[in-house]
Amino acid sequence: MAQVKPMRADARRNYERLLKEAAVAFAEHGEGASLDDIAKKAGVGSGTLYRHFPTRRALLEAVYVDTIEAIAARADAIAAVLPPGEALVEWLNELSLSMIQVRGLKALLGSAVAESSPAVRTACGTSLNRAAARLVEAAQREGALRADVLPVEVLRLALGVASASELTDGEGKQIRRYLALLTEGLRP
Repeated sequence: MAQVKPMRADARRNYERLLKEAAVAFAEHGEGASLDDIAKKAGVGSGTLYRHFPTRRALLEAVYVDTIEAIAARADAIAAVLPPGEALVEWLNELSLSMIQVRGLKALLGSAVAESSPAVRTACGTSLNRAAARLVEAAQREGALRADVLPVEVLRLALGVASASELTDGEGKQIRRYLALLTEGLRP
């Protein structure tokens, strides 16, 4: 097995500056922020950005990995205090709200759950799929969710709920209503 070579100090600094500037740019402009501007503000060339992050999606993942891991971890925290069906809905509410509040996150999560093959899912998609799977399976065992519903389908529907709510008010005020309408249709 090949060893991963540690990053040189200057490369590490460039990487960190790129992440910092990308986080600012995505927060201000969403996932469509100019990658050239991010590189320029980080004080590096576009080639350096692409060496570290070959795609926009790779940069989005690096910027939001901690946020996504925190959202995935919330699944277990919520499941510890609520019955399975309620836990699933509460987690979907938090997930949907995060997709609206954190610019660029919805696009990243959308692409992460759009992939149907587990081999091409990103680390972000994998952690969310695992969290959703635990909640979905518990809700199905409880009888609060149809047995034919897949975790990835629930994540895709949450993306739709976030998009619909964002269209309505831009702040996610309708998420609970839309989730209630959705989950009624997912019950056995």
